[in-house]
Order: sequence, then structure tokens, then C-alpha cells
Amino acid sequence: MTVVEQAAVVSVPETGVGATGDLWGHPKGLYVLFFTELWERFSFYGMQAILVYYMVKHLMFTQEKASWVWGWYSGSVYLTPFFGGLLADKYLGQRKTVIIGGVLMAIGHFMMAVESLFYPAMIFLIFGCGALKPNISTQVGSLYHEHDHRRDRAFNIFYLGINIGAFLSPLICGTLGEKLGWHYGFAMAGVGMIIGLIVYIWGQKHLAPDELMKARAAHTEHAPLTAEEKKRLWALFTLCALNILFWVAYEQQGNTMALWADQNTNRHILGRSWEMPASWFQAVNPAFMFVMTPLLCWLWAWQAKRKTEPSSISKMVIGCVALGAAFLPMAFIARCTPTGSLVSSGWLVGSLFFVTIGELYLSPIGLSVVTKLSPPRLVSRMMGLWFLSWFAGGYLAGYVGTFWEKMSKDHFFMMLAGMSFVAGLSIFLVAKPIHRAIGNIDE
Repeated sequence: MTVVEQAAVVSVPETGVGATGDLWGHPKGLYVLFFTELWERFSFYGMQAILVYYMVKHLMFTQEKASWVWGWYSGSVYLTPFFGGLLADKYLGQRKTVIIGGVLMAIGHFMMAVESLFYPAMIFLIFGCGALKPNISTQVGSLYHEHDHRRDRAFNIFYLGINIGAFLSPLICGTLGEKLGWHYGFAMAGVGMIIGLIVYIWGQKHLAPDELMKARAAHTEHAPLTAEEKKRLWALFTLCALNILFWVAYEQQGNTMALWADQNTNRHILGRSWEMPASWFQAVNPAFMFVMTPLLCWLWAWQAKRKTEPSSISKMVIGCVALGAAFLPMAFIARCTPTGSLVSSGWLVGSLFFVTIGELYLSPIGLSVVTKLSPPRLVSRMMGLWFLSWFAGGYLAGYVGTFWEKMSKDHFFMMLAGMSFVAGLSIFLVAKPIHRAIGNIDE
């Protein structure tokens, strides 16, 4: 066995974090990471839930400028994770980098409560997210050995934590921001990040050792890539590039679809006396996550027993198709509704249901794929590479959003559907060549 192969064995203990045991069929460390990410995402999405409204209604940005700033921000928070992964892999390790990221994000959220610090606050948030995001996700994969079939389902459980935070944040931060004052919403997001840091520091003993620690112990941190590792990395590069169009369409939730909720949707749920805050619609997607995540985990486990579970890459294709389907009813109702009229909230809710299916089949599976294909000593950097596709998608989502007031709404939604379908077709076309080159990554 070569030194590199020995490192691959050392990189993940055969029984996960065996010293602390399992809970409900998974290592206890999964639940530490679950609750840490829940509160980190509460802070992240709490700020994002009111960001566009804050710029348009308080800072008096034009819709086009607000879309550009939103796209710059939402893209940049997925650009910096590559450098956060590099920092962890080469110098600090994942745990220290996560803590630094959390501190920077908390500072950024509290700075957002001061109007004159708007742009500096976003810089803190961008770099904080870059340090935290790739290094907490890779720690989930480190809890499982290479061929543990629980890994995909573990990332779905972890992803459920993300969506609990994403569900609560619009209801709490969004309501505080829209009803009491924008600065209250931003400050509440900062409180959420502090809670996440406390959970993470408390639960250190349940986590797997840092990949940097294990590589140094095995003296493999500078080992050259093998031919097999190079093939796997090229496969990962390909999948990341093809995901970009998915994220362009998906990221419209916090941008143009938020504007649709505010300007085109009838939000009088209980009669004319009370109008639901528009930011609450950003809780619909994570609410569906609560229902669909356990159902999909059960479905995939049932399929696995019968050897019919789709491969990870096939799941990503399904995710793109489902996302494309989400925009078709929106295009239909936009075409059929006279200008200036409000439509039932059911159309937006139904669309978000299919957005949820698409997200569940692609996003957590993509995180799992990164940990399957990456050499352990490079895993945080490769997780950062995965987030680079989000960066490109988020940035382009801001650009695409500038067409919201230039195109008819039905054509706009059809454009988003087309992007999603093209992404799915592209991944489908490369699936067989990837499997031929590197084998089935799910075995």
C-alpha cells in the first residue's frame, strides 16, 4: 500500500467518530454540526430575507442597482469559501477556521444595524462565510468512512438543519425588520450566529479530527496526486461548472421571486385586515424541506435495499429538471394575469414546492459528491470549488435579475426554466463518461 493509499485509510475512521458513539444511526458529531449550521444559516438567511427590501425601501436603491448589489453579495459569499478551504487545508485546520468565520459573520451582522456601515458589513459577512461554509460541510463527510452508504442521507439530515434556520429566520428576522425596523432584523441575525458558535465550541469532542491534523500525522500533506485522484478531480470540476445554470435560476428566490411576492402576490391570507409580510414567503421553501427530507431519505433507503437508488449524479439531473418545472406555472400565471393585478399566493407556494424538490436532489447530494471525489488532504479546497459554482451562479443571478423590469414576467420565468433544463441535460450527457472514467462513486 502506497503512502497516499495509507492516508486515504487514515483520513476517516472506519466507524466514524467511534470514541463518542452513534445516536439515531449516525455519529453524534453530525448533530453538533446540524445545530451549528442551523444557527449559522438562521443568521445568513435572516439577513438575506430583508436585504432586497432594505435596499429598495430604505436605502432607496433602484431595482436594477439592488439586484446588482444582491448578486454581488450572494455570489461573493460563495467565492471566498475556496480561500477559506485553502486556509484550513494548509494552515489552520477546519475547526479554527470555522470559529474565525463565525466571529467575522457575527460582527458583520451587528454592523448591518448601522446604516453607514452597510458595505463594510457585507465585506465581513463575505469573508466570514468563506471561512465557515466549506469547513463545516467537509466535517460531515469526515464522520463516515469512504464506502458508508449513510453519507448521502447524513448530508440530507445536515441540510435539514440548514433549512430549519432558513425557515425560522424570515419569520423572526423578517418580521422584526419589516415591522419594527430593519436594524432589529439584522441584529437578530447576529444573535443567531453567536448561538451557533457556542454550539460548535461546546461540541468539539464529538467531531472527527481535522484533515490537516490527520495528514500531518501521516506525513502526507504534500503528497502528489495519483492518476485516480486526478480523474476524480476533473469529474468534480466538470460537475461544478455544469451546476452554474442551476444556481442562476435557484438564487432568484431571494431576488426577483421576492419582488414577485411583494408586488404581484395577494398576501391577505385572513381577510383584508392583515397582510402577511412578503419576507415570510422565503420560509416556504425550508418549510417544505421539513416534510420532504425525511420522505426522500426513506425513499432512497428503500431504493437502496432494492438496488434501485439513483446514483448521485442521476439525483442531480432530477434536481435540475424539478427546478425547471417550478418556473412553468409561474410563467403561465404571469401570462394570464392582467398587468397590475395580484395573483393567489398558491401559485408561488406551488412553485416553491418544486424548487424544494430540485434543491434536495442537487444541493446536499453535491456536498456529498465533493467528499466522495476529493482527496482528504484537499477536501476543504474542493468544497470551496463546489461553492465557486454558487458564486458564479449567484453573480449571474444578479445580472439576470436586472431583466425583471425589462422583460415580460412570463418570458422571464420561461428563461429560468430553460436554464434549469439545460443544466440537467448537460449533467445527464456527462454522467456516463464520468462513470466510465472513475467508476461508480456510490459503490
